[in-house]
Amino acid sequence: MTDIAVMFGAPFMQNAALALGLLAVIAAVVGVALNLRDLEFVSDGLVHAVFPGVVIGLAVGGNDGIYIGAIIAALIGTVLLTIATNRGVGTDASTAVLLAGAFALGIVIVSRTTTFASGVEELLFGQLLTIGTSDLIIIAVLGGLALLLATVTWKEQVFISFDRRGAEATGMRVFAYELALNLAIALVVVAASRAVGNLLVLALLIVPAAVGRLLARRLASILVIGIVVALVGSFAGLVGGYWLAVDARLPVSPSGVLVLSLVAIYLVVAAVTALVGRIRVSRRPRISSPLMTRSSGGIGTDAAIGTTAVNRADEVRA
Repeated sequence: MTDIAVMFGAPFMQNAALALGLLAVIAAVVGVALNLRDLEFVSDGLVHAVFPGVVIGLAVGGNDGIYIGAIIAALIGTVLLTIATNRGVGTDASTAVLLAGAFALGIVIVSRTTTFASGVEELLFGQLLTIGTSDLIIIAVLGGLALLLATVTWKEQVFISFDRRGAEATGMRVFAYELALNLAIALVVVAASRAVGNLLVLALLIVPAAVGRLLARRLASILVIGIVVALVGSFAGLVGGYWLAVDARLPVSPSGVLVLSLVAIYLVVAAVTALVGRIRVSRRPRISSPLMTRSSGGIGTDAAIGTTAVNRADEVRA
């Protein structure tokens, strides 16, 4: 087994670890915001909207043009998707149309520029171990902008998530805040284009927040859990990918191992929480009938109310 110190002594592993650390924290924060708004499918649409920009950028400017093309495509896709959803087209329908159209456009471009097909494949699934200093700078800048958009509008995003009509009634510019969140999602996708991959970045955006929702009810706790899960899953995937490639001599994608690590965490947490929930339900005292409750001179009613209050308190603390 390769020693951890030796593993991270390599410069390319240090760059990969730093890139993952930045992306994990940023994606977890933005991911919690999109999870509250149920925008997982929208984020999938934005991922595919960036794809043709990545392809065009690679074809025109090589590796240096990747981020420029991705940013332009992300901006266009974000504006179009936000306008469509706000004009009653329907979030799912408009996202599906954007997803299919953008991805088809990217495939057409790839088919006309076969020289770049292998490079595009690497972009879709990541080039984590080839990250350089310039990539780290771009990740920090784009990720910082995404984090800024999410944190500055955080209170408004939470308000809209729980009471959109109430937010509109107060005169809040809901469209502007939706555009800000969608833009933050798109910036995370662009920042992760070369490191994690255009498609696999969805795992960083969605899974940590989903685990947080399983384990906590308070927003602050969900946020902390999401960041921890993103960091643990990312570094577990990086170490696992290195071990499989070097020790086991299996040519696997580190980004793919990273996604599998996050999914494994989610499945374990989901199974444990489901089991705990069943145990709690089985241990709750049962009241045989309303007549027996009333015949006890009101004691049964008080006990039932007390039991309900305790059960609700347990659910809130869970």
